[in-house]
Order: sequence, then structure tokens, then C-alpha cells
Amino acid sequence: MIYRFLSTMFKLRRWQKRLVQVLLDSVLVALSFFTAMILRLDSFDFIGNHRVWYALLVLVPVSLLVFARLGFYRILIRFIGLRALPTVFLGIAASASVLQLAIFFAGLPIPRSVPAIYVPIALMLIGGVRFAVRALFLSRESRRKTRVVIYGAGESGRQVLSSLREGPEYAPVAFVDDSPLLQGTVVGAIPVHSPDRLPWIIETYGAQSVLLAMPSASPGQRAAILRRLETLPLQIQTIPGMADLVSGRAKISEIADVSIEDLLGRDPVPPRQDLLDADIRGKTVLVTGAGGSIGSELSRQILHLGPVRLLLMDISEFGLYTIDQELRQTAGRAGLRVEIAPLVGSVRDHGRMEAILRRFAVDTVYHAAAYKHVPLVEQNVVEGIRNNVFGTLAAARAAVAAGVQAFILISTDKAVRPTNVMGAAKRMAELVCQALAGEQKGTRFSMVRFGNVLGSSGSVIPLFRRQIAAGGPVTVTHPEINRYFMTIPEAAQLVIQAGAMARGGDVFVLDMGEPVRIADLAMKMVRLSGLNPVLAGERPNGRPLEAGEIEIVFTDLRPGEKLYEELLVGGGAMPTQHPRILTAMEQALPWATLQGRLAALESACEAGDLAAIKALLLDLPIGYAPADADFCDLTWKAGGTSVVPLPALAFARSGA
Repeated sequence: MIYRFLSTMFKLRRWQKRLVQVLLDSVLVALSFFTAMILRLDSFDFIGNHRVWYALLVLVPVSLLVFARLGFYRILIRFIGLRALPTVFLGIAASASVLQLAIFFAGLPIPRSVPAIYVPIALMLIGGVRFAVRALFLSRESRRKTRVVIYGAGESGRQVLSSLREGPEYAPVAFVDDSPLLQGTVVGAIPVHSPDRLPWIIETYGAQSVLLAMPSASPGQRAAILRRLETLPLQIQTIPGMADLVSGRAKISEIADVSIEDLLGRDPVPPRQDLLDADIRGKTVLVTGAGGSIGSELSRQILHLGPVRLLLMDISEFGLYTIDQELRQTAGRAGLRVEIAPLVGSVRDHGRMEAILRRFAVDTVYHAAAYKHVPLVEQNVVEGIRNNVFGTLAAARAAVAAGVQAFILISTDKAVRPTNVMGAAKRMAELVCQALAGEQKGTRFSMVRFGNVLGSSGSVIPLFRRQIAAGGPVTVTHPEINRYFMTIPEAAQLVIQAGAMARGGDVFVLDMGEPVRIADLAMKMVRLSGLNPVLAGERPNGRPLEAGEIEIVFTDLRPGEKLYEELLVGGGAMPTQHPRILTAMEQALPWATLQGRLAALESACEAGDLAAIKALLLDLPIGYAPADADFCDLTWKAGGTSVVPLPALAFARSGA
């Protein structure tokens, strides 16, 4: 009943609400005066003395005028807070002063102590009514809000509490904190509990979500907390990290779902500034594939390392435009004086590559341009080889011709004993760089090999997110398939440092930590969304899925896909100056030998002869062992064992 009345009142126009407040305050001022007289005289005899009531003729209108001047009727009652108390007290004190003056100058038969008694009564009535209405409003709104537990009762948690109370979506019901000093205390009228009491909090308060309010926690600490929370029936959300808050890129009130990156994150090793600066500071740097996942993150980090000029190259107009605009805005905000040049083009075009490298006097190239999606390359064999092998060859030879100081190839764990064309092509790209490193000394070649990066365009994580948002099912190719994972920022930072350690022809391998079962990853992502994962075939009697359940379905391995990934072809790796960067001793071919193999492969690609391409890949010392007896190339399947001949490739144009 009362909530219905409040809803009606809140729907009134602004002037109507102010009129209601004025009328109510008139009654409360008179009631406060009447109560003060009773308490002072301990009698009702004064009621019959008409001169007593003359005081109200002055007290009520003047008090309302004072209240209006102080802004009482501009404050929205539903948002009134403790900061309004001084204003309310000042208004009532002024009202009491008016009463005191009326008694003195008009000689009214009112005790001089009545104004002093009037103040606390009016404060309780006039202020109390406003806070009571606010409490009823919040109580009504909380019924519609998501009940949330705030993890972290420190300063950030208090700020989050204030933001949530003012917002329309969340109703804080409890704090949890790991600190024994805070457990058992009350923050903003909300109790602080131990995290061990979360199951009790869920049952008692009906909590539906937990919000991590610890922006300064390290990735390792956040991952440990999330591992404890993932089994609870709660959606887990977070506020931005401290770096984003300090830089102004985000506000503490911005709440987002916890990402799998948080769960798999590990504490970063502090970078070595000398390695970060070596190939970048004061130099001209080119990033190929700058619109992609790795290329764009490399570009972001390079921008802050003080290059004179940053060249962004990509064949994708949209990807290039997006990263170019982002970096220009970042540079403007941070006051970075770096020339940024977006260059549309293909790395397979040797002439354009050499022209760019010469005219801009490029010092360092980070070659991230590649086709990386295993099934797509498996279905488009010739284009995959042209881009990954001959694109690298064209870019590398152009770098040598233009006198580039350092050329860093972004490689992949799929180049190790490859079972697919993408991996075989990337291993051949490594052989190209190794061979050219042995042919000359002007350009320092190196390769950096690592596994999957979290959130990249080729990662399963964006796919899983879309499937969960759509209500499932989440598709995993095999129950035992696993992969190495690393965050994109960590991978990019390590790539820059690894390249600086190169002496020529080095193959670096990043420490990816422990491999992760993809099925476990899928189930963790479902739980982080506050849902319950159910493995296909494990529902008793084939019962239908219940509300809040997401099915995990296993499909077949995709074309060329391996169950387990590796990072080393050989048996061992040597440590480097950085604890998360290893160097591998891999077999290389001299340029004279590799040159003939590349020419044969080029001819097979020009002729569209996939049978010859497969035979050449099998004959090369790259450990290629295809998972499928036949290529899955879509054109080959449609028309036999050859495809339409293609134009001449970069290798032939280079005159090799």
C-alpha cells in the first residue's frame, strides 16, 4: 500500500512535488512547535491562549522561506544523503532563531527555552521524514535490483557501495574480505564477512552476483580468488584495474563481467626496460599485421616506448583504420610525439615492402601478418602458403635490401611437428628467417614462438562467450584437447624483449605456463557467468536442461587440429636473460638448399597442384605429419587434385 502511494508521489511533476513538500513542512513546523510547548510546560493549558499561536503566523512562512533559500526543495528526496544533514540543521536553526525573535519582540507568552527544544524535534521530523521516504524508496528499488556481494571492504569497496546504491541495477547485501581485521565490522551499514561464509550469504540474502572491488590486486591474487568463487552459483563481476582507474580510461562505477583472462592470469615478471628500449626508442618501427590481435597490441606497447615513427601495415582496411584511430587518440591524451603512419598493403608485395622500408628508413620490423586460423588455412592451402611462407620471404628479403637492423617474426607453437598447413607454413617461415640470418649480417633475424593468446581473433574464448550469451550449447572439439594460453599484453611485451636479445637466427620460446584443458576452460567460463555447465550425455534419462544450465557438447577434431600443442621441435631449451623467455636450438637449412625447395613450392602453388604441395611439405625437414590423409582444401575437393593456376608469387619476382 505504502509503496503504491510512493510510486504515485514520485510520478508527480516537479512543481507538484515541491508543493507537497511545502505543505508537509508547514505541518511539521507547527507540529514541532506544539510538541516543544507540551514538553516545556508539561501541560495543554497553553492551547486556549490565542497569543501563543501568533508565533506560528511568523514561524511557518519565514521558515518555509529560509528552507527554500537553502535549497530544501531542489534536493531530490530519493537521492538525499548524509551530506544534506548540515543544510537541514542550518535551516531548522534559522527557523528556531525566527521563533526566538518573535517571542522577544512581540512579548509572546512562550518560554524562552522552547526554541531550543524545538530544534531537535524539528530536526527529527523534517529531516527524518525525508530520510524515511528515501529509505522506503531504496527498499522498493532493491526488490527489483540484483542482490550483490562486494568482495573487498577497502576504500574501493566503499566507493563501489556508494555508486551501487545510487544506481538502478544492484542492491549490495554484504561485504566479504580476506582481512581478519575487517571481518565482523560494518561498512556503510553493510556487514563484512569472511569469504568462507559466502554459501550462507547466498542462502540468507539471496545473493545473485559477487563484485570484485580490488583494483590493485595482482593477476595471481585475482586468479586465486576466482578459483575459490567459480564453484559458487554466482555471477562474478569486477571493477576496472588500478592502471585504468589512474589513467582515467575507466571509472570505479564501471562494472563488467569477469573475463577468463582474470582466471588464467599470472603475476607478470617486471620487464627489463633496456630490452624494451633496444629496438624501439628513438627508432622507426614497422608492424605488419597491425590490425590483428598480436599486431595491434604490439603497436600499443611500442607507442609508449618512444619510437620516432610507428608504421602500421595491414591488408585489412577496417583493422588498420581501427588501430590507427586508437593510437592517435592515445598519443593525443598522453602527449606522445610519435609520427603514426597507416599503410595499406600486402606483405607478399616485395616491391611495396622494400619501398616502404627504404623511404621511411625503418630500423625494426615486427612481422605479425599471417593467416592463423588452422581450419581456414587447411581449407585454403595455396593462399595460406602464399601469405605465411612467401609473404614472410618477401618481407624478410626487403628488410635485408633496405638495411633494416632487426626483423622479428611472430611464430606459433603449431610450427612444432605440424599436423596442419598453417603450422607447416609457419615453420617454413622460421626456416626462411634462419637461412637469411646465415646469409648476411646486416639484418638481425629472430623468431618468437608461443601458443594461444587469450581473446585473440583465433582463440576459442570469443566463440565460447558468444555461445554462452546465446544460451548454449558450448562446443568443444574433444574432451582431452588442451592448449597453452597467455594474455595478449604479456605476449607482446615478451616478444619485444625477446627480439632485443637476438644475435641472428635465434628461435625464442615464451614460457606459457601449464597447458589448459579446453573442456575445463569452457566449464569455468560458464560458471563465471553464474550458470551451471552440464556435459553432454550426463543428464539422467535425457532430461531437458533446467534454467541456468548450459550444455557442453563435444564435436570432432577440426581439420589439421592437434590434441596437444608443443613449443619445441628439439628436446631442450636454454634460459635467457629473462625468466619467461627461452631460446631453442632448432634445425636450420642453408639458403642454397632452402632456395631450391622454395622455388619448387612456388611452382606448385602457381600451378595449383596440391598433390605436389603436399609432397614438398612432407619432404621438407619440418616434421610435417598431416592429421588427414587428404588435404581439406575446398577448391581441391570441388574439382579434383588441382586448382586454377595463380599469378606469379613474390619469390619469383624477387629474382631469387
